[in-house]
Amino acid sequence: MKRALVLAAALTFGAATAALAHGPDASMATSPPKAPYQQVSKLVKLPDFIPGLGQLFVDPATLPAGPFVAYDRDGKLVSTIYMIPIADLNPDKTFDNLAVPGTLVDHVDVYYNAGHPGVAVPHAHVVLWHVPVTGEARVAK
Repeated sequence: MKRALVLAAALTFGAATAALAHGPDASMATSPPKAPYQQVSKLVKLPDFIPGLGQLFVDPATLPAGPFVAYDRDGKLVSTIYMIPIADLNPDKTFDNLAVPGTLVDHVDVYYNAGHPGVAVPHAHVVLWHVPVTGEARVAK
């Protein structure tokens, strides 16, 4: 598990660095994002708005990892999320050049999820927040 956390940290650093290098993408700033993104709740049995994450959109071709883009109830982008299967956090698998649609990254959270519709296997959520920590409240409820 320690190796998985080290790999997740490396993934997080790489994705955050890519976000800073690529800069803002104004076309992703408000919901709904442009094609090929689709609303997750229309693809799998999940609510339209998930407390703690927001309203999610994903390009189905990028599943299970994503990126998923998350919006608050006002349709404003709050985060980009990767859902990396734990089984893929090993020396034989890499996640290179991950896209970070949206704007610059303020901070990053990484946590374990046992699975849910759409990504049923245990996985790590790597959340690249585009808002300050206080802005997370926009998707808390």
